[in-house]
Amino acid sequence: MKKHWIGLFSAALLLGCSCGNKQTKEPAAFAPGEFKSWTETPPMGWNSWDCYGPTVEEHEVKANADYMAEHLLPFGWEYVVVDIRWFVENDKAGGYNQTDPRYVIDEYGRYQPAVNRFPSAAEGEGFKALADYVHDKGLKFGIHIMRGIPKVAVEQKLPVKGTNDITADQIYSPDLQCEWLRDNYTIDASLPGAQEYYNSLFELYADWGVDFIKIDDLSRPYHEAEIELIRNAIDQCGRPVVLSTSPGETPVNKAGHVTGQANMWRMVDDVWDTWHHVTHLMDVAQNWYPYIGEGTWPDCDMIPLGRISIRGERGEDRMTRLSKDEQYSLMNLFTIFRSPLMFGGDLPSNDDFTQSLLTNEAVLQMHRESEDVRQLFLEDGKAGITSRNKNTGAVYLALFNLGEEPATVSATPESLGIEGNFSLTDLWSGDPVESVSTLISADLAPHASVLYLINL
Repeated sequence: MKKHWIGLFSAALLLGCSCGNKQTKEPAAFAPGEFKSWTETPPMGWNSWDCYGPTVEEHEVKANADYMAEHLLPFGWEYVVVDIRWFVENDKAGGYNQTDPRYVIDEYGRYQPAVNRFPSAAEGEGFKALADYVHDKGLKFGIHIMRGIPKVAVEQKLPVKGTNDITADQIYSPDLQCEWLRDNYTIDASLPGAQEYYNSLFELYADWGVDFIKIDDLSRPYHEAEIELIRNAIDQCGRPVVLSTSPGETPVNKAGHVTGQANMWRMVDDVWDTWHHVTHLMDVAQNWYPYIGEGTWPDCDMIPLGRISIRGERGEDRMTRLSKDEQYSLMNLFTIFRSPLMFGGDLPSNDDFTQSLLTNEAVLQMHRESEDVRQLFLEDGKAGITSRNKNTGAVYLALFNLGEEPATVSATPESLGIEGNFSLTDLWSGDPVESVSTLISADLAPHASVLYLINL
């Protein structure tokens, strides 16, 4: 059976795929839990999914990296992440080509970038040249993969690197295959060669210079055994690779496990540019406040602002459908909750307003320096969230009108742990806000919010 993908064991890959073989000594292993020190603050970056779906090309990644380096790096934005199916030559917008996908894969059953989309991957380079380009700009490079092992590797009984005679068909299971994308099979963690396969992946990614990996179809259902294989592989690869598990909803009863395995994990499915996605996220987030911090972060998903769906999975090329009030509310939730911030729009297409949402120093200081994040209330279409700056002691307060009519939303100083005099500042504008000592209130339009700094 000679499908086109096998032709992509091209001469370049067969003769030149030295990926993972350049190391002359065993990499040093990381200590258990050391990965948490790699993300002492929530990661911030750009991901190609919202604007390019599974079709992003190298020139588009570089354009977003160029923009980030010039305009956003001083504000803490640093990750550039290539999302799903970078190894398929003929994918499509508005879904996935699961009829006749042309995969690129090496002799050890590991996906390689499609050269027609990523020209610098020619001659067995993989993502190394693109990662070098990103690193040269002071940024960090990330990729997306699906959990498991490629079906084509199983069908062709390709050898598992790092073993003597184990092949891909000896480590897989057809059980719990991803329901929405059928590229891979589950890896049975109990079988010899399972750990070695994941080790070979991260050996390859470390050689490419990958700093961040988003791994899909891990959270629902929660694949505990494969997550542990991945954690072990990262800790043995010699490179600090930040691990993001996806998508949600991650079960809250697995919080103790995921905080010991991943730097960030999704709480919900994909968040798009409709108000329902924001309110659903706020509802689900209620369970995750106790797990914010210490190098591990509940993840609100990507930020669907700016220009999205250029060749996206959902809808036509557009600027976000969220109103300005709704965009502020989304950013207020993401930042006070201390979610990782992964912008989904095409950065070079940003207008001034979108740019202002990403570069407010006071808001980003709250995101970076706060602690004791907690929900005050979420009822009757109103919400309040607070946190405290661990360095200055200042208190932050976000008030939301989630309903369809104008509303006054309030919090008492006592609920914030405040005694005595205080002053209010609007965190986005920097303007002082008049207040009374007994109540902190805001008159809000539907879907609007405020974000206050309370100086004691």
